This record gives sequence, structure tokens and C-alpha cells, in this order.
Amino acid sequence: MLRFRLGAIPVEVHLSHLLFSSLLGVLMVLMVREAPAAPHLDFWPYNPLVREPRSPEATRTALLIVLSWMLIVFVSALGHEAGHALMLRAFGYRPSISLLWLGGSTRPNSPTPIPWHQRVMIAAAGPLCGFILALAALGLQRYGLPEDALSARVLITWFCVANIFWALFNLLPVPTLDGGTIVSTLATRFFGQRGFIGAQLLALVLCLAVMAFAFAVEPPIPLLAVLFGMYGLHALRLVLAVLRGDLKVSSGVVPPPLQLELQQAQAALAGGRLDEARQHGRAILDSEACTPDLASRAHHLLGWAALKNGQGRAALDHFSQVRRRPVETQALAAAFSLVGDELRALALWEMAWHETHDRTVLHEYAGSLIRSERGQKALRLPGVEPEAAFLCAQRPLFLRGAYSEAAAICEAGLAHAASSRLAYDAACAHARARHLNDAMRLLRRATELGFHDGPYAASDEDLAPLHGHPDFEQWVGDLQKSASA
Repeated sequence: MLRFRLGAIPVEVHLSHLLFSSLLGVLMVLMVREAPAAPHLDFWPYNPLVREPRSPEATRTALLIVLSWMLIVFVSALGHEAGHALMLRAFGYRPSISLLWLGGSTRPNSPTPIPWHQRVMIAAAGPLCGFILALAALGLQRYGLPEDALSARVLITWFCVANIFWALFNLLPVPTLDGGTIVSTLATRFFGQRGFIGAQLLALVLCLAVMAFAFAVEPPIPLLAVLFGMYGLHALRLVLAVLRGDLKVSSGVVPPPLQLELQQAQAALAGGRLDEARQHGRAILDSEACTPDLASRAHHLLGWAALKNGQGRAALDHFSQVRRRPVETQALAAAFSLVGDELRALALWEMAWHETHDRTVLHEYAGSLIRSERGQKALRLPGVEPEAAFLCAQRPLFLRGAYSEAAAICEAGLAHAASSRLAYDAACAHARARHLNDAMRLLRRATELGFHDGPYAASDEDLAPLHGHPDFEQWVGDLQKSASA
């Protein structure tokens, strides 16, 4: 998988995208070779491929066509998805792009549902960007290329046609395409459930018409029939789900009381009032007026509340019930770290770092590497701070009760960063594990490194196993004396 950034937008290119674009290039070579030799086709690439198909020049031409179509598909798909992403950025979201198969997808990474009018504009931005690329290609062909640059003109023409075709294709009103999103959103907004069903029936009729056309032409186009058969089947499934009651469709207007409940829950979560956030979230789920979309938002919020409370299993349970909206990669990574599934957590932390380039995520990724016994790689990450990395490494272990392991990681961190925080946290972990002598040893080390907050240590529940221990009482007393002196 290839990863890079388009400005502030993370982009990942899957192997399937490269394979299918190269396959399309091979198909184009075959189409050119099958073209009849005619005076009006007396130019590149028809000359070498049709007249001298076994010559070295024909081989070079075929390779150039394949590479050209890989580039055309890549730029066209990236431009289309960039249209969606730029519109999302304009509305304040932090999107990410994935290119796969012959197209791609753009994740909005939105913490809240996107309003209907924004969804329409975001969906329309992709085809619009395709038309802009096509116009730019026409301008380059007319004003930027010399008359004798025939091969370049052919490639530019292909690029222009590909973008026009891709934009028009995506505007078809069928599910999963941009046109389907636009029609379904508008129909649902103004006509509710009946509008949604009507939009899917329109898509189904269109798909049946295209399938009939695909078999009526000579020669038939079975691939086109299969593609639109899949689109039509998806539309039919949506209609049946609504009729059975499995899928509830509303105009997107959340009942005001529940909207207020959700806002209060989000404010409580942002303010660290986890119990209050959970109460509001549960109230939303228990309400008879709760829509599927609102339930999904409540589970997303409750998942984050569980994470902040160190409950990885509960977080995963809530995130598994989130529907038709993304769950942040770093949230899933944190949940798997808390339950001890470090193999999944590590892959997700790496993905989250490439998506966000957030420093907190960077140190969580480094912490996952340290827990996976890959500390040297963790410390070589650009911009990583050893103290923060080892603190992030020990926290999930501490929260799930692996106190001895948490203490060992903190002590290992002291070899890379002379940190009173690392020494103090190691002492807390040893105390929880009932390693009282080791706990006192690390508390003295923390004092040597600058820890002097006696009142805090005396009231810290993590050090409760040391209460009454003569060495601990003397250590606390010395700190309080030095603070009052």
C-alpha cells in the first residue's frame, strides 16, 4: 500500500487500484490492436500496433499505453476523490482518501452526522472536479501542445474522455454512486421514507434498462450487465429492508429533545464528565423516539466514554453497533490495546498515525511498538519523545491490571529519559503489584529526578498498599518537610 498526503489530506493507494488500472491499460492495447488498418487511423499508437504488431516499437508502444492508462486512472480517481475531500475540508471536516479498484472512497471522519445539504454538495464535488480536469486537458491540448506532438495529443484526449465518462457515470442515480447519494438525500429530505423508496425504485428501473441494453447490443457486454445487476440488487435490498422495518429512514431531522440530549452528552464527554455522558447516551438509546442514526451516534459517544474510562471491551461493543458512519482508527487502536490484542492495535495505531500525523497518536503508536518489543523502531520514529512514548506504552498495561509489565516498561524508559514521571509511575505500578521494596526504590529515584509533591503522593490511591510502611511514611514526611522549609 502506498501512502502520501495531498496537502492536509491523507491518501492511501491500495494494490487493487494499481492492478485494475494496469488491466485496463492491457485492454486498451488489445482494443487498439483489433482496430482495422485505415487511412484515418494512420497515427500513433495505431501505426506500430496495427501494422507491425510484432516489432520492438509495438512492444514499447504497448508498454507506454499500459503505463499511461495507469497514470490516467490514478490522476482521474484522485482528482474525483479530492473534489469530495476539498468540499469536506471547506465544511470543517478532516477527510482521508483511499484509492482502490478503479475508483476510490473518501472518509469524512466526522464526529457528528453531516447535514443533508452538505452531503449533496460533497457528493456533487467529485464529478464537478472530473469535469474541471477534462476542461483543463482540453485547454492544454488546444493551447499548450505543439501541432506535431501527436502522441501527447492522443494521451490528453484519452485523459479528457476518461474524466468526462467517470464524471457522468458517477452522476447516475444508483446506490453507492454520487448521483445515487444526491437523489436519495434530496428525496428523503423532502418526501421522507416514500422519497427514499422512490429513489431506490428509480435506480432499480435504470439498472434493469442498462442490463437489457447490455444484452441487446452486438456483441453483448456481460460485464456491464453484471455491474448494473449488482447496483440493482443493492437498491432492491434497501427497499425490502425499509418495507420489513429493518431500515428506518427519516428526513434527517432529529427530534429536538433527543438532539438536546445528544448535545449535552457530547459536552459532558468533552469536559471529562464521563458518568454524565453515559447517562445521556443511555437515555438516547432507551428512548422510543430514537432513530437508527441517533442510536449510532449514541453508541459512538458511549464507545469514547468507555475508552476514556479504560474499558476496552465495552468500547469495542459500542463501536461494533455504529452504523453508516466511521469510527476513528485511533479509537479502535486504543480499544484493542486495552484488551491486550496488540497485533491488531499496532496495525491500527500505524494507520492512525499516517492518517492524522497527530503527535499524541504518534506516541501511542510508539507505545504500541514498545509493548510489542520493538522499542528501537519506536524511538527512531520522527519527532518521538522517549518519555511520552514509554508513558503511553505502560498506560494500557496499568489499566488492564498488568502492573508488573507496566512497571518494567517504565523502568526501561528511564534508560532513555531521566524522567521523574516515569519513575513515579513505575513506583505506582510496583505498589499495585505489591512489590513494596521496588516501589520504594522507584519513589526515591523519582525524588532524585525532581519529584517533590508530598501531598499528592500521600493521597494517591495507587500508592495505598504502601500506607503504613515505615519507609514510605518517612519518604512522604521528608517531602513535606522540604516543601515547608
